[in-house]
Amino acid sequence: MHTALTIVAERGRSPRIRASGGLAARITGPDTVHLISAAATPLGGDHLEIALRVGPGASLTVRTVAAALALPGAEELVSTARWDIRVDRDAELLLDPEPMVVAADADHRTHTRLELTSSSRVTVRERAQIGRTGERGGRWSGALHADLDGMPLLRHRLELGAGTVGHDLLDAPMAVQSELVFPDERSAVVERYPAGGSWVRMPLAAGGSLGARLGRALTTVNS
Repeated sequence: MHTALTIVAERGRSPRIRASGGLAARITGPDTVHLISAAATPLGGDHLEIALRVGPGASLTVRTVAAALALPGAEELVSTARWDIRVDRDAELLLDPEPMVVAADADHRTHTRLELTSSSRVTVRERAQIGRTGERGGRWSGALHADLDGMPLLRHRLELGAGTVGHDLLDAPMAVQSELVFPDERSAVVERYPAGGSWVRMPLAAGGSLGARLGRALTTVNS
């Protein structure tokens, strides 16, 4: 299944939505949109393409009504999602979807491309969990490419699950939460948890910060 969803936010009017395939969207506040599954997706072989456009001076919050579940297809294990995001001058975006849970044998891959300006305000969060209760299989990878005023701000990629670089006898994280914040003047932070896992916030050279938590399971992080 191919899913296409576009949300356009302009100052002084409600967001405009165009959707087809396995996702729908509903306006739940003056500048807030919640994404809703209209079909069982992503399954192996599915591709989701989501575009967000926040015009000059506009504000947009995008959330999901529930966690998503990536499942293997009958003939294909890999599903993909691409987020194409542009936040114009003096505009604000909060993208905070619920986690992606990757079931055993499934392989879900996301790629987010973000364009922003020096006067944009952006928070982009992504959370993923390998396996449902009792499951250990499944793979996930996420790439984030962000440009500030046409110049590179961030190039970042993480992957989880058996066979990935960070999955070995010493450490095998099964969950990730990442967060890009711009602007952000806070200093670097490294926290380790007694039960395992860590939270890191790293200032970016051109401004803003990238936060990431790796661990066995998702948990609330005071970022």
